[in-house]
Amino acid sequence: MDIKNNTRNESRENDIVFSKSISAGKRIYYLDVKQNRKGELFLIITESKKIIDGNESQTVHFEKHKIFLYKEDFNKFTEALNETVEFIKENNTVDFVPPKDEIKIEAIDDIL
Repeated sequence: MDIKNNTRNESRENDIVFSKSISAGKRIYYLDVKQNRKGELFLIITESKKIIDGNESQTVHFEKHKIFLYKEDFNKFTEALNETVEFIKENNTVDFVPPKDEIKIEAIDDIL
């Protein structure tokens, strides 16, 4: 899994002010911080999945799913996410082998 940091100095309305990307096989996850008109920062989590059509032309497109997360929900979200990941690790019937560069988010402040 590859992780990339990008910081942008441009602070125009709704531009990405900070970004991390995580490559994971056919998927790429983006953690983008944007700023609204009031100057408040919020997080957009995007999953981008590469889809190859099975026709002769082998058309490639990307399917994207987004979650918008606002500061008032950061603590609840990270707490629930970490609890869910721990549950899966402890209860998975298949041996869990964490990647070498495993990421655990202690607080949303680690991203912002």
